[in-house]
Amino acid sequence: MIEIGKPLVEFPPLVEGILIKRYKRFLAEIKLDNGQIITAHCANTGPMKGVLFPGGRVRVKYAPSPKRKLDWSWEQAEVPSEGKDNSCWVGINTALPNKLIRSLIEEDCLENQLGPIASIHPEVVYGAEGKSRIDLMLKPKEINKDSRNIYIEVKNTTWCNRSLALFPDTITKRGQKHLIELMSISPTCKAILIPCISRNDLKLFAPADSADPLYGKLFREALSKDLEVIPCAFGFFADHITWEGIRPFRNSQ
Repeated sequence: MIEIGKPLVEFPPLVEGILIKRYKRFLAEIKLDNGQIITAHCANTGPMKGVLFPGGRVRVKYAPSPKRKLDWSWEQAEVPSEGKDNSCWVGINTALPNKLIRSLIEEDCLENQLGPIASIHPEVVYGAEGKSRIDLMLKPKEINKDSRNIYIEVKNTTWCNRSLALFPDTITKRGQKHLIELMSISPTCKAILIPCISRNDLKLFAPADSADPLYGKLFREALSKDLEVIPCAFGFFADHITWEGIRPFRNSQ
């Protein structure tokens, strides 16, 4: 089990620079500290509310490959914070949260919430019409007190209001559908929403009613139908990501 504040993931040091602009959703122009100007892939296609600051510091990964059009990928952004340093590094790569949550489960960091787990299966088809895919489906061990399969939807969470983590940062039809699908599998299966809070300066989670009132309404409806919510927080650094523990949540912004 990984202790709070200790590295969960380690990697070669990222390269720092200044964000010039983000454009066409998937692209970011960045001036590295050595003066080189690069184009990096931006995996986050949303509005990136509260974390998109042209002129702000960013961290990118150099990973050339024949399978990639761009050699660089944008991984982190430095943002204003009410924390002790007045700034905080945020993980903006939306492909990362599922991997972080899976690592937590494999390290037994969520055993108190999930019980002993036998296996983890990504992208399993589920839902009322069988047309959705859950981020992670877990099969419990025989010794688990709850024998139901566990369906986990992971949401990358970077927007905030002071120390309150908020999701979503815009209207999300996809997110609304996920809540409806999670409600459809209860009580036969265990439904869990995990906001992946990709920054270490936030203390509490809530659905962002101001950005998507319907999402907030569905969130509360799902809670009444036994949806479990486990906000998990992480710290982002130049060469590692730390496990920062589970945050409490409230049912409205």
